[in-house]
Amino acid sequence: MSKSILILGARSDIARACAQHYAAEGYAVRLAARDIAPLEVDATDLHLRHRVAATTHRFDALDTAKFAAFIDGLPELPDVVLCAVGTMGDQSESQSNPEAAAIVLRSNFEGPALFLGMMAERFETRGSGVVIGISSVAGDRGRASNYVYGAAKAGFTAFLSGLRNRFSRSAIKVITVKPGFVATKMTDGMDLNPRLTAQPEAVANAIWRAQAKGRDVVYVKPIWFVVMAIIRTLPERIFKKTKL
Repeated sequence: MSKSILILGARSDIARACAQHYAAEGYAVRLAARDIAPLEVDATDLHLRHRVAATTHRFDALDTAKFAAFIDGLPELPDVVLCAVGTMGDQSESQSNPEAAAIVLRSNFEGPALFLGMMAERFETRGSGVVIGISSVAGDRGRASNYVYGAAKAGFTAFLSGLRNRFSRSAIKVITVKPGFVATKMTDGMDLNPRLTAQPEAVANAIWRAQAKGRDVVYVKPIWFVVMAIIRTLPERIFKKTKL
């Protein structure tokens, strides 16, 4: 039987690129999102283009009470689960509106972390599985321009790190992906530095290579590792004077 991948947040540009890449490698693809109607076209394309099974599944990362039933309703327990769920939100709104901030925090941290933790438990019972979480360089240090989103991603990164440590002596692998800027609908209209910006297909390639090579943490563009290392090491008295 072919292997399968479950992709959460499957309507994002990164998720779509990953779906194409894994399907090309022979994986059955399970596409999950709150609104699955647009995914029907994607599922049909994946099946016709790559001759793999492709199905759609309604999933709400904020409806944590239904996570177990969602997993039980899948065609099979997947070999890989990839979480591309998230929303950047608007920092100015998040810092003044607790409800808006809660959505950002729950969408980027609470929901993804709880679901991946539950999937890891199922993988442990089976004895194998790959957990992939798309986090962000924004979580490497809180910056005034996006600290609510950054805080959520920092929590998600820490969760993935702990999950990876927990299963380090097992056949369960946990990968943290930090894409940096990516040319997607979410960043459309932003003035992005080309040297720091990846294409969705490059993210998909990096994720596939990380799984194949057993890597733990992936900065899609290596320059981001250097940039964030500098930002992390700035003394607080200097960092708080920056405009980041």
